[in-house]
Amino acid sequence: MTQRTTQSASQARAQRAFARRRWARRWLSWRRALLALAALLALGLGAYAVWFSSWLAAEQVTVAGASQLAPDEVEQAAGVPLGEPLARVDLDAVRTRVASLAMVSEVDVVRRWPHTVAITVVERQAVAVVQIGTALRGLDAEGVVFRDYATAPPDLPRVQTASGASSEALREAAAVVSALPEDLAPRVDFVSVASIDRIELALRDGRTVVWGSAEDSERKAEVLAVLLTQDARVYDVSVPATPTTRQ
Repeated sequence: MTQRTTQSASQARAQRAFARRRWARRWLSWRRALLALAALLALGLGAYAVWFSSWLAAEQVTVAGASQLAPDEVEQAAGVPLGEPLARVDLDAVRTRVASLAMVSEVDVVRRWPHTVAITVVERQAVAVVQIGTALRGLDAEGVVFRDYATAPPDLPRVQTASGASSEALREAAAVVSALPEDLAPRVDFVSVASIDRIELALRDGRTVVWGSAEDSERKAEVLAVLLTQDARVYDVSVPATPTTRQ
């Protein structure tokens, strides 16, 4: 009788242990399912908040780097859709619209969470002034014509082009002006561009420099600095290895 009672107690304990293990396995499965469901809900809520809700909407635009341009002008050109979820703002489209401004050389557009589109521009800087028709236009170091002047700034050389001069000729002229040392550039009255390889400098004191093309401009500038110590009316540095002067 005692042995039979002991066996019954052992069986009961084994059954209870089996039931606990089965319940633990079920709870582990349920727990995993609940965690997966919670993760899916969190992802769904996060996706909704980022892509569709107004919680993370574009509410403001900041502009950095603008000095010649008004920040409002950049913001207007950017056309950022305020109120739209920040994640859905097309940054490439904003960048393209801002880059279309003549004054803009480079532009960077980024999101700054939670509500800002930040625009940074690099403006073109004039190295010379070119007359096109009756208009005075600024010319940057890349040969891009980008702004108007009512009168020519006294610190910028003028570029005079032959009728129908190409954009490539303007790039060559800009490269020449950009290569001039700081102490020489103010002495240049204007740069005459007949073609890409027929560029001359007219100095403010009446002397003329035959430059040729923009090729090897830095070397030509070095040679010219030495030549200008000699008394002459024309200085030819088109071949910097064999420069010449003449009255």
